[in-house]
Order: sequence, then structure tokens, then C-alpha cells
Amino acid sequence: MAVGETRFPAMPVIEGLRLGTAMAGIKKPGRRDLVVIEIPQAARVAGSFTRNAFCAAPVTVAREHLAACQSRGEGPRLLVVNTGNANAGTGEVGLRDARETCAELARLAGVPEDSVLPFSTGVIGEPLPMPRLLDGLPAALEALGTDGEAWRQAGEGILTTDTRPKGASATLELDGQRVTINGISKGSGMIKPNMATMLAFVATDAAIEQPLLDTLLRETVDRSFNCITVDGDTSTNDACMLIATGRGATVASDAQVAVFRNALQRVMTELAQAIIRDGEGATKFVTLHVCEAASREEALEVGFTVAHSPLVKTALYASDANWGRILAAVGRAPVRDFDVERVTIDLGDVRLVEHGGRAAGYTEEQGSRVMREEEIGIRIALGRGSESATVWTSDLSHDYVSINADYRS
Repeated sequence: MAVGETRFPAMPVIEGLRLGTAMAGIKKPGRRDLVVIEIPQAARVAGSFTRNAFCAAPVTVAREHLAACQSRGEGPRLLVVNTGNANAGTGEVGLRDARETCAELARLAGVPEDSVLPFSTGVIGEPLPMPRLLDGLPAALEALGTDGEAWRQAGEGILTTDTRPKGASATLELDGQRVTINGISKGSGMIKPNMATMLAFVATDAAIEQPLLDTLLRETVDRSFNCITVDGDTSTNDACMLIATGRGATVASDAQVAVFRNALQRVMTELAQAIIRDGEGATKFVTLHVCEAASREEALEVGFTVAHSPLVKTALYASDANWGRILAAVGRAPVRDFDVERVTIDLGDVRLVEHGGRAAGYTEEQGSRVMREEEIGIRIALGRGSESATVWTSDLSHDYVSINADYRS
């Protein structure tokens, strides 16, 4: 089940970047579950990783290897992603397996071991089936390609409970030169990123120096993947990688950075929203816009408080115009000196709340009409300042419970 008919887009070639997949049978036979991304030598790579204290072994190793590459003034040469097993909560065995994966792929490709970054997603607490994973690496290398089909297969190869691959692409002009940005992401449950998302890999052919690339990733992640939630759970394996191959136009001046940042933000936001549209059991795509806040952080606190409310989420699923649940969630958000008389809440084009209570012109029929829609907007004006933030979320359905109750079986 998913909201809307989001199709995987056409992906132009990113010169110098190749992607390959294999069916290694890590959890189930007959599905793509191993992805290798080959990065050219002159590229720059920025990474954003989960802040979960129980971060997975591949996250630890990927951080170490990325830092080692950057200390030499280089970028990583290969990314390797497996699905079906998170390699999280696996202790020293998990670290050994992540490093062995990097070592074997490095041997096959003829690159230094620490220029390989590992990523995993799937069940927590189970050791990786190393013989199957290692046996799949040659096939993934053999399948390396540059075209849109390679991107689509990589998008399929990183999925777990997702129902469809997620991709986004943008092209822009910089000083008469065409620049391309492509990205894929995965995620459906355990989604409340605290730096990025479940997994996302975004690449551009632009030439961007490392400090600027790091800044661009941080800024665009904060307003995309860090603004989504399905269930309020931050994964042990979250990672978002931004690759600049350096084969195209240079991004350096303020004007160039502004144009590039806008395009990158569109790609990141589209990938993040695709995760919500494909949230486990989702039947509604919900945009929560909080404005007139004293700070952006305050606006996010209010937005996430509403988005995480099981009562609000079940009302959305039932198309029940029980607006009191939204009001109650806003009221318990951690905001100091809340003046409820100044708060307004709108459901789509319908005013729900003003002057501390139900809006004078509100009718149940109006609210029910909006709640029946597949895409719903909720606007919350706090009357405290000029800052704002937007959070995207989904409803809470019977299917969400069933998917997660049956996840390991």
C-alpha cells in the first residue's frame, strides 16, 4: 500500500559513476539485495549518519573509512549496500563482517580497503550471512553500469519493506554547462531520521570542494530527511551520502551555490517525501506546516508532536474529523509560555481552531470532506514570531501493525 502513483524517473548518466546489483539471497532468493556503487578517483563524498547510540557496524566502519579517505585528501571509491540484514546489535562479530566485506570488495576491485564504505538495512540483531554476501560481490561488479536502468535496479536493490523504488533527478545550467543530480532512497518503517533517512545515495557530476559539499549535505538533509516521520523511530542504520564526481561544471561562487543548492534541495525533498508516501501501511500523505513560531526549532517541535500522536494518526486513517486530537497534540508540545488565544489551526481550506477553541464557522461536514482526501495539509500558526517549518508524515493503519508484527517471520 502506498499513497499516489510515484514512478521511478528517467535518470541521466552521471559521468564517472557506475552502479551494479546482484541477487545474493541474503534474506530471500530471487530479489536484488546487494548494490555496489563505483565512484571515480577525483570525486568528493560527504556523509550523514544516524545518531542512534546503537548504530550498526557498517555505520561505524563507513564513518572510519570516510574519515581515512578525507584525511588523505581523497574520496571513497566504492559503496556496498546489502538489504535483508542490518548488521546492527551484532557487536564485534558485526564489525568484523563489515570490514571483511570491504576487504573482499577492495581486493576484487583493486582499491584500498578503507576506500570502501559499507551500508546495511534489514533485521536487527542477526549476523550477516557472509558466504552469500561475499559470493554476490563479483556479480554486482560485473553488472556495473551508468544508464537509467542501472539506477532503477540499484533503487530496487536497497529496498526492505518498501513497495516501490524511490528516485529523483534534476538538471540545471551553471554558466552554460549542464549539471545533473540523481538520487535514490529507501525507507518505509522505523522512520524518524535524526540526520538523514534509512538510506539515500545522491550523486552529481558537478565539481564541489569538500567543505562546501559537507555544508550542502547538512543544509539540505535538515530540510528534507530530518523533516519526515512515519512512526517516530530512528533507525540504527540511517545514512545519506552525497557524491560529486567532479566531471562537470564547478560550483564555487555564491550565485552558483545558490542555484545548485535549490536543485539539490528539490531532489532531497522529493526522495524524503517518497518515503512518507510509501510508509508502512500508509493511506494518507500529510503535510504539517507550522508557522508564526519563535524559532524553527520550536516549529519543528510542534510539527513532530502532532505527527507522532497515535490519536491524530488513527483519526487520519479513519478519515475522522476529530479535530480535538490535533488541538490536544499542539497544546502538549514543549513550547514555553504558550498563548492558545493566538493559535489558529487549519485543516486544508477549513479553519478548525481560533481564539482558544473551535472556529465559529467550522462544521463537521467541512472537516470530514478534507479528511477523506489522500493528501492532507494541516497548518498551525502559533502567533509567536516569524519562523516556520514543515513536517511530512503518514497515517497509522491496521497494515502498519501487521507489517511490523510479521516482520521477522
